[in-house]
Amino acid sequence: QVQLAESGGGLVQAGGSLRLSCAASGRTFSTSFMAWFRQAPGKEREFVAVAGSDGTSYYADSVKGRFTISRDNAQTTVDLRMNSLKPEDTAVYYCAARSQLFAISRVSAKYPYWGQGTQVTVSS
Repeated sequence: QVQLAESGGGLVQAGGSLRLSCAASGRTFSTSFMAWFRQAPGKEREFVAVAGSDGTSYYADSVKGRFTISRDNAQTTVDLRMNSLKPEDTAVYYCAARSQLFAISRVSAKYPYWGQGTQVTVSS
């Protein structure tokens, strides 16, 4: 079991930066893939980034080069640093976890553990 809690959302102007943080509790953080997803109003939840405990990371094409995912296995946190934000990045951002016994995934349905979400709003 992994319990997740996001923080760090807010309102920012286009071109600005935000850092989201996800605090995890539970014994299986170090053996879980940690991912960020987002969901804009009227749209399906979409993959943003994922990181494995070995440093492996993958990004959605829409955020590659602008967002950076990082995890601190000692502190059991995973951050999402977002630079050069665009209005289309506006969404509720969710942290999610999936056991590394399975393959890494960009599919939200593959993640059994979720945080409550944090709102990110980018104004133009």
